[in-house]
Amino acid sequence: MMHAYAMQLLDANKLGALGAVIRDSTEASLRELSPSAAAVLSMLHFKPGLTTTQLAEIVGVSQPTAVRLIDGLERQALIVRGKPEGRVTPLMLTERGHAQVKEMQALRLTALDGLLSALRSDERPRFVSMLDRILAGATTSRAFARTTCRLCEHDLCGAEVCPIGCRAAEIEKQESER
Repeated sequence: MMHAYAMQLLDANKLGALGAVIRDSTEASLRELSPSAAAVLSMLHFKPGLTTTQLAEIVGVSQPTAVRLIDGLERQALIVRGKPEGRVTPLMLTERGHAQVKEMQALRLTALDGLLSALRSDERPRFVSMLDRILAGATTSRAFARTTCRLCEHDLCGAEVCPIGCRAAEIEKQESER
């Protein structure tokens, strides 16, 4: 018989396997883009005007890497640089960039919904409730929220329903009350 700690580790191991299945299932949605380039496009789709520095922080890459990513996306006619505002330049998607993100989101969500189809209709709400608790429990800050949700479909999971965004707002409120 397995000890309780070994069972916990087995559960953790299964969660890691689920993460690999999710990553592998959604990788095709990125098409020819790297995960970092896809995140840049996705963030600019939902938050136009972000700067290279902001995107570097959200995507988790260095400033020079972000510049190279943005240069490459600009060469592909997926993004354009706006008019410089002081020392920063806002970035925006082109129509082609928006279309790429919409296609990427549709493919990603279809793949993820396919994984959830293994659950019976009465199991899915319980799973989602537990998933929300795990995501909220992992959230440590607004920066964490931005980084974690960099590939999310923000129109589906707005601030009022996103467990990560809600927890980040709670953390910010607690910090402001100190």
